[in-house]
Amino acid sequence: MSTRKDSVENDPVIESRDQLVAPMQAGEKPRSDWRIGTEHEKLVYKKSDKHAPSYEEEGGIRDLLLQLQQFGWEPVEEGGKVIAMSGPDGTVSLEPAGQLELSGAPLENLHQTCAETGRHLDQVKQIGEACGVGFLGLGMWPDKARDELPTMPKGRYGIMKRHMPKVGSLGLDMMLRTCTIQVNLDYASEADMVKKFRVGLALQPLATALFANSPFTEGQPNGYLSYRSHIWSDTDPARTGMLPFVFDEDFGYERYVDYMLDVPMYFVFRDGRYIDAAGQSFRDFLKGELPALPGEKPRESDWWDHLSTAFPEVRLKSFLEMRGADGGPWSRICALPAFWVGLLYEQSSLDAAWDLVKDWDMEEREALRNAVPELALDAPLPGGGTLHDIAGQVLDIAHKGLSARNCLNASGDNETGFLETLGEIVESGKVPAQRLLDKYHGEWTGDVSRIYKYSF
Repeated sequence: MSTRKDSVENDPVIESRDQLVAPMQAGEKPRSDWRIGTEHEKLVYKKSDKHAPSYEEEGGIRDLLLQLQQFGWEPVEEGGKVIAMSGPDGTVSLEPAGQLELSGAPLENLHQTCAETGRHLDQVKQIGEACGVGFLGLGMWPDKARDELPTMPKGRYGIMKRHMPKVGSLGLDMMLRTCTIQVNLDYASEADMVKKFRVGLALQPLATALFANSPFTEGQPNGYLSYRSHIWSDTDPARTGMLPFVFDEDFGYERYVDYMLDVPMYFVFRDGRYIDAAGQSFRDFLKGELPALPGEKPRESDWWDHLSTAFPEVRLKSFLEMRGADGGPWSRICALPAFWVGLLYEQSSLDAAWDLVKDWDMEEREALRNAVPELALDAPLPGGGTLHDIAGQVLDIAHKGLSARNCLNASGDNETGFLETLGEIVESGKVPAQRLLDKYHGEWTGDVSRIYKYSF
């Protein structure tokens, strides 16, 4: 989730609808300026007894962040507490229960993305040794109950934690127990954004299936392959889901603005602190009638903040965010941007991907998304068959897209190698969660704690 670095009291007050559309319009870039931003989260545990460390304890989350200074990272504070680190590779920040996230820099190609990921993992392994902690690449804590997990000192998390139980039964699980990999991508125009958004939503279930990696809850199989994805189905219906209006003929920036105006607020940031506005209306805010700040109208920074509080399967800000994948190990962190860049950054591949899914209706898209958390590649496909039946075809489209980009590293390799781990999954028909379940029922003899041997 976003980390606010300062309080901008002097930015413009929103006086017109044009200012609401402006962030999306500002995202338009010529192809030569398209970049790749990769975000990935990790579960943090103490090696001594596998507990999730608190912020304050010795060798805990605060100390972990501060150890990054040796690599040139600078602290970001909120209320006098370090809540993130800023550096040349982006931002290292905290999810609500101390999950460690790298929000990577916008990079030109996947070789740079994977090098950034490698640097980050090398650094956290080193600071982990100093603090006595390890890291798990999973979509969800395999053995921790909610009450075993700490809460980080970020104001927005306190607001969300109070609000979540009012709108869904699994929102606290989303906050406290899950991890994801996410890819942020650019677009050239409103029309280009629309097509990428539609392909992203339609094929997000395939990404969820390929990266499904959360089959355990509190030490037992939970009946799902991506329980993290299932959690989003009962988190907050006002700000999650497949966004049917994206497939309407008139979809564009204006329709997304209308959607965001209907998403209830969480907070307003003023004077370095978060003011609770949970459940209140940004439309009222525009009229100066927000109960949390009566008589005050929003600034542009308030709108930017609000754009970060919706959690659909694909999200639009000044770029598109692909949000469907469970957390995983190094190879799969690099594979997710390869999957989406291959599909969306070459016009011929984008067209081919759209041709594959354009005839699905909204009921079929929703049914596929709802089936994937439990069934992954075995989810029924619109028109018959299973998701596995088109997985290889989609990877071929992505492979052709990456080949056409012809971005080479020093050894002369293009970017297609980053898809290999996904090709292996499709060939075997087994997603990561199924391999974990095989171990659980086999060599682990029902002991999920054995999963800690598979740390980063």
